Amino acid sequence: MNINTEIAKTYIISNKKLTAVAAAGVVLGMSIYIFMNSMLVGFDKSSSASIFKTTSHIRVYKDDEISKVLVKNSNENYLIINPKIVPSNNTIINPKLISETILKQPEVTVVTPQVSVNVFYNNGKSQISGLAIGIKPEEANVMYNIKSFMAEGNFDLLKSNPNGIIIGSGIAEKMNAKIGDNINLTSSKSVIKTYKVVGIFKTNNSKVDKSNSYVNLASSQQLLKEGASYITDINVNIVDPEKAKAIAEKISNITGYKAEGWKEANETFMAANKMRKMIITFVSLTILLVAGFGIYNILNMTVSQKINDIAILKAMGFNGKDVIRIFVTQAVTIGIMGVIGGMIMATVLITFLKKVYVGGDIGYFPIDYEPTKYLQGVVIGLVITFFAGYIPAKKAAQVDPVTIFRK
Repeated sequence: MNINTEIAKTYIISNKKLTAVAAAGVVLGMSIYIFMNSMLVGFDKSSSASIFKTTSHIRVYKDDEISKVLVKNSNENYLIINPKIVPSNNTIINPKLISETILKQPEVTVVTPQVSVNVFYNNGKSQISGLAIGIKPEEANVMYNIKSFMAEGNFDLLKSNPNGIIIGSGIAEKMNAKIGDNINLTSSKSVIKTYKVVGIFKTNNSKVDKSNSYVNLASSQQLLKEGASYITDINVNIVDPEKAKAIAEKISNITGYKAEGWKEANETFMAANKMRKMIITFVSLTILLVAGFGIYNILNMTVSQKINDIAILKAMGFNGKDVIRIFVTQAVTIGIMGVIGGMIMATVLITFLKKVYVGGDIGYFPIDYEPTKYLQGVVIGLVITFFAGYIPAKKAAQVDPVTIFRK
């Protein structure tokens, strides 16, 4: 330990109360930064998991065509018409080939077709509107992990029973339907078909649970009076959901069909998520900066109190760099103590909140230990404390001992 470090250690020990206050500020700032950012990551994971229960990373479909605003008549004059959707069948042509083409892309993990049908669920006098989703059970389970939110019944029975149906818990409650009961579905094409309830799922998303059901792909095609080649959507999951937009553009260019990433399909959710990130980041950084100002004020006060000591040191041969090292060492030492204490406090808070059950779609409080956020907190905390010590240290280095001795 050199003489500069010894002097810094002396200043730290001689001002125990001020040192404790400065370190406490860093502890608070560090713990709040790590805690809030870990909570933000947890919220993102929880929200994404909730979305991906019913939404694929990329949806491929045939987009509506809009008529042109201007057209020429026989006299080569332009006629102005109101642009409207051109009536057409929105089915995907040769869906098997399209699916195989998409699956060949290295980023793609799962591809599965889907047909959604607007229906009425009928059970005695009870009737509610909803959406019957035609799926290939095995592929859909790999994509959405439907088995993980099954409340009753057996999802695998959907594959073996062509007239089986898995309904949301909200539908089951409204229609007083249980496993083994029969319910009638009336489609928008006036097709009425009887299904046997083989399962009930619960996503804790009330809108989904009260309206959605799963049937076999062939059954949904029959409800629309369509053949086996009728597919309206091809759902795609990829390795990294964050790259959905770029890969969707690639798939659109390859297939010629509209490909939409999950973020574009949930713009309102993403906008709210972005605002939440900005607010939490701003608040947590502000608290760390306040802790840095606390260290700055304390070291600035120390410089004022020790001005005579600094003059004596410089008169003894210490140069400006030595003085800077003394006060920066003091600041960084306080910062290290605060960082260690902050990590411990953040870990305690996270451990406690992980065990708190909040219910609903979230379950337990969505927070976990995030090593990246710990590392970010350590780096930012030390950088702030370094500059909080460097500024008053630079002021101390410029002290003229002759002027001080004259006073």
